[in-house]
Amino acid sequence: MTTANPTPSPSSIRRVRVREHVNPLGIQYQQPTQPPDWTEIYRPWGLPLSLDIGCGRGEYLLQMAQRHRDRNFLGLEIRQPLVHSANQARDALALTNLHYLFCNVTPTLPGLLPANSVHQVTIQFPDPWFKRRQQKRRTVQPQLVATLARLLIPDGEVLLQSDVLPVVIAMIRCFEAQGQFVNQAGPGQLAADGVYPEHIPTERERWTLHKGAPVYRGYFRRR
Repeated sequence: MTTANPTPSPSSIRRVRVREHVNPLGIQYQQPTQPPDWTEIYRPWGLPLSLDIGCGRGEYLLQMAQRHRDRNFLGLEIRQPLVHSANQARDALALTNLHYLFCNVTPTLPGLLPANSVHQVTIQFPDPWFKRRQQKRRTVQPQLVATLARLLIPDGEVLLQSDVLPVVIAMIRCFEAQGQFVNQAGPGQLAADGVYPEHIPTERERWTLHKGAPVYRGYFRRR
């Protein structure tokens, strides 16, 4: 049941100092993180699962999990101190429908979850890696999209967001090229503002809009 008056508590996540950017191709990040016992993590495990890839400090999921008690939320993040502080905030609020996992998503995600177990995926403001030689470090690559096609239920949804237009265009092209995803705005098109239902703005999203800068979005459903 959805809570009518949630109590978003982003400030309850302790601020920790971390490197702003982490190279996911570094050798120390190539070992996949082993999946926990999901039936022990979530009570119950059978609720619809929302997956946030590159969840950062975790404020977005902390608010979503309070608002939607009828769904489970999983955040994946490569910077371990952020995961630790986010899980501490979760525990302080006694949220049994939320978990944060330290991992490099590319080697970890294929073995992390059962097929057809994910209802919703968000990839929001990933590191842009502007230089051409660094773009192989970007989160959205063909391997990741193929994995998501296997994990998402039919008609499962994907929200892509960035304040960097070339990054969103590249993500949209990658999802369209895979063949299992339908761009809800039409081939090659950006999604309109407000297309994602019941969306809570992320910290980066609020900061971008406060500056008067645009946020670019893509919105897909799995065939």
